[in-house]
Amino acid sequence: MNLIILEAGDFVEPGRVQLRGRRLQHIREVHRVAAGDTLRVGLLDGEIGNGRVIAHSEDGIELAVTLDRTAPAPLPLTLILALPRPKMLKRTIQHVTALGVKKLYLVNAYRVEKSYWQTPWLEAHRLREQCLLGLEQAVDTAMPIIELRKRFKPFVEDELPAIAAGSQRLVAHPVTETPCPVDIDRSTTLAVGPEGGFIPYEVEKLQQQGFEAVHLGPRILRVETAIPVLLSRLFPGR
Repeated sequence: MNLIILEAGDFVEPGRVQLRGRRLQHIREVHRVAAGDTLRVGLLDGEIGNGRVIAHSEDGIELAVTLDRTAPAPLPLTLILALPRPKMLKRTIQHVTALGVKKLYLVNAYRVEKSYWQTPWLEAHRLREQCLLGLEQAVDTAMPIIELRKRFKPFVEDELPAIAAGSQRLVAHPVTETPCPVDIDRSTTLAVGPEGGFIPYEVEKLQQQGFEAVHLGPRILRVETAIPVLLSRLFPGR
């Protein structure tokens, strides 16, 4: 936990918070703080700063908080991601959050098994938990927006044109001749398929909406590997 995320309900008065639960346990067991020590904190969807320990007991910890720095800038990216299998979903949400993605659509695809949509990890509070872990890792405070879309064709035809309006449109596809561009300087909508990729019909539907198919080379990568590689090429150093 590189950042202690604070929420509005933690404040007992302006500039003073009380923490319990998972954050208290982490502060106690990992940071091992004493009165007077300082921690890096950030208000969810707000600024980042420091929290000075003013009281510490078995029941909770109190911090005097100063928030004076803005969070890192988000990536100018909307990510369209075929729903990963459940055991990969948690890591993927953490990774994309840590990398600065703020708009994520989890969509259906031919190679997405129907059972994936039944996982409890798609419940809103569980997705939120994974996003918080990603924010803590990256020292960020801006919570991503995650939308679920269970029907591919209606989403691509009816919603995607407005979602991708004004952006560069790319679909990661291993069977194409165009390499993924590097260091682009405009907002982007990126579609990434499931394990095995989008089927040709799905790629064609995306291309009908102005998406260009691009590849990362001859190697076939897992989704959890491909996404960091794609983002590092598109937005190096951000």
